[in-house]
Amino acid sequence: MKLATYNNGRRDGQLMLVSRDLTKAVAVPAIAHTMQQLLDAWALLSPQLTELYDALNAGQLENTVDFDETKCLSPFPRAFQWADGSAYVNHVELVRKARGAEMPETFWTDPLFYQGGSDSFIPPRSNIEMGSEDWGIDFESEIAVVTDDVPMGISAENAASHIKLLMLVNDVSLRNLIPAELAKGFGFFQSKPSSSFSPVAVTPDELGDKWQDSKVHLPLITHLNGELFGKPNAGVDMTFNFSQLVAHVTKTRPLGAGAIIGSGTISNYDRSAGSSCLAEKRMLEVIADGKASTPFMRFGDRVRIEMLDDDGNSIFGSIDQQVVEYKA
Repeated sequence: MKLATYNNGRRDGQLMLVSRDLTKAVAVPAIAHTMQQLLDAWALLSPQLTELYDALNAGQLENTVDFDETKCLSPFPRAFQWADGSAYVNHVELVRKARGAEMPETFWTDPLFYQGGSDSFIPPRSNIEMGSEDWGIDFESEIAVVTDDVPMGISAENAASHIKLLMLVNDVSLRNLIPAELAKGFGFFQSKPSSSFSPVAVTPDELGDKWQDSKVHLPLITHLNGELFGKPNAGVDMTFNFSQLVAHVTKTRPLGAGAIIGSGTISNYDRSAGSSCLAEKRMLEVIADGKASTPFMRFGDRVRIEMLDDDGNSIFGSIDQQVVEYKA
């Protein structure tokens, strides 16, 4: 299935069932009004939605509308849990070098996570409002999964069955604020503002054989100001797969339905694939030239993040956002 949330003026929006080709959509209030309601009763409601999804794709439903990504909020406009990992450890290694931080060996065996703010996600086609260019504004192109209820202490093998949806992510980062925050020894806060998610969330079966071993085996494509910035394959060089990430975060707590778990920035050792954030590209420039030449984002810059199937069709719709100055 493919699902979205339209902006209807309410905090949690209106759940929409979206056709596979992203051309048609239909509200399903008789089943669920919001994405969270659906996840809360996934086992009961998803079979009903699957029947409607088949009818939608066959052109057999009434009351459909043309799907419009500009009307979408993030699939979950707010969530009870947003935890973002760093599953591509070669990326972590580069970014830590950029701020002169050591790379503990345990990073290769124990996933790194931060707990993000989840009360206000940015819609995928809305501006990214920032107070200053001096903060070092960066995008991070990622993938996230959404779970149902997951018990504490679950194994990676059993965690896979709890992954119900996938989305794309722009995990906005303020690079110049990170060092001072981490120096306090208590993690991110101001340096990790609201994130954004793709217009559409999809069930893993929508990816066919591109969903294997709890990884998405497709390039994640990022454009900056209309130019290709990177297209690393998300299934390559992923040190920890999504089942392992879910198992890690449930070591000491359960996950509630609708929990969002991120992969961290997609990164390949093959540097010809480009990068998924400015910080990584800048670090590669430091290694090659002794200094970074690529600036962080400025007001007016635009980032676009999407994933295409083998036929060039958009799977999740696109995150397409411009950075603008915030004025209180």
